[in-house]
Amino acid sequence: MSVRPDAGTLQGYFTADEVRAAEAELFTRVPAGVPMQRAAYGLAMATARELRARTGGVAGRSVTLLVGSGDNGGDALWAGSMLRRRGVAVSAVLLKPERAHAEGLAALRKAGGRVGAEIGSADLVVDGIVGISGHGALRPEAAELVAGIDVPIIAADLPSGVDADTGAVAGPAVRADVTVAFGARKPVHALAAAWCGRIELVPIGLRLPEPTLAALEPAAIGAKWPVPQAIDDKYSQGVVGVCAGSATYPGAAVLCTGAAVAATSGLVRYAGTGAAEVLARFPEVIASQTISETGRVQAWVFGPGAGTDAESGKRLAEILATDLPVVVDADGLTLLADDPGLVRGRSAPTVLTPHAGEFARLTGHEVGADRVEAVRALAESWRLTVLLKGRATLVATPGRPVLVNEAGGSWAATAGSGDVLSGVIGALLAAGQEPRWAAASAARAHALAANLAAREGNSAPAPISATPLLRQLRAAIGTLRALSG
Repeated sequence: MSVRPDAGTLQGYFTADEVRAAEAELFTRVPAGVPMQRAAYGLAMATARELRARTGGVAGRSVTLLVGSGDNGGDALWAGSMLRRRGVAVSAVLLKPERAHAEGLAALRKAGGRVGAEIGSADLVVDGIVGISGHGALRPEAAELVAGIDVPIIAADLPSGVDADTGAVAGPAVRADVTVAFGARKPVHALAAAWCGRIELVPIGLRLPEPTLAALEPAAIGAKWPVPQAIDDKYSQGVVGVCAGSATYPGAAVLCTGAAVAATSGLVRYAGTGAAEVLARFPEVIASQTISETGRVQAWVFGPGAGTDAESGKRLAEILATDLPVVVDADGLTLLADDPGLVRGRSAPTVLTPHAGEFARLTGHEVGADRVEAVRALAESWRLTVLLKGRATLVATPGRPVLVNEAGGSWAATAGSGDVLSGVIGALLAAGQEPRWAAASAARAHALAANLAAREGNSAPAPISATPLLRQLRAAIGTLRALSG
């Protein structure tokens, strides 16, 4: 099997159709039943590890299988037979008895497993209700069973009731503690991570295409993060201009500019009415009142707290009229929603960073259930890079795979957090990184900084504000750098 050119750089997520096509190809290379045996063995081993971690042992413990029709239920039944041979008491609740996987059910019964109608006093529950072909919420009978579970759940391939391709949850669904992904990670594993819990991947021999949705590997981000080289000076490392803040929101100027300062070792120039506040916190910044007085920069950030009046619109137009990379955030997006001609058709690199509400203002419609398709469509239509914020932040550039960053939590959902993110993106653009890489790398560092801030001085994570997030940004970058070796 050939190695993809992005190996070690991107972690791919593959749609249900892509996985089914890869499975069909696999069936031509291996005997019938082998892929299911591989998946079931991986599921059984993951369940055994979870039993040992939570209860101190495997033999003598109890597992209940929730079994739907089709191959996902078969995976669970075969895994149950393997656990039974390790001394686990295994019971299967068949939601569609007449459509249960015959070979898997026979294997479970032969191994001494039983069929029941209730969860019972299980130590763990295995969710094998539906697989990647399932759509919509759990059916009432399954929903009632799942609602009564008070022990950890291990999902076979994906949590039932959560859409494989979009991560959408339209009603009752399984919230798993662990999800064992068979053969490939699916979009659900990044887009609905809160429902999946910890992801464990079980290889089954699939030959997969180039991904259309992927995540940058943290080590690859660290390896490419700009740091000063022997011949560098403050100018050669990239000079970023920040136009942010106003009399109403001076803090936005401080947060955005401070993030640019922390992100790289070059030079930050600030233009706007918040110069006094910025210099009080970051005296290394060179500040001016206007764009024309700012001096030479390699990229611009516009928008956080900048206002939406006519004067702000003139500053945005002046910046977008340059041939420099530009990040547009917050108030800048509101201005673009009123006058998209300012940016549509722009040839220089441009990054928009909307949250869901700003996305709706830009496009005239809500993001909808399929966030990947929504962000891809906006990027293609406007011919620029779009970063759609969320726990799973998405970065789309025309003609390239959408990049996803699953934050591992929602600690960054706090006022001013987006100001920090835009400052980091701008600094990376000024250092010469391509827009999609700059946006996705910044999102990864930003999320890590938020997680570090949530644990700052606490025995357990606690809510944060943007100030400690900014304070932890250098530590987050250092962590990514350390991963690169």
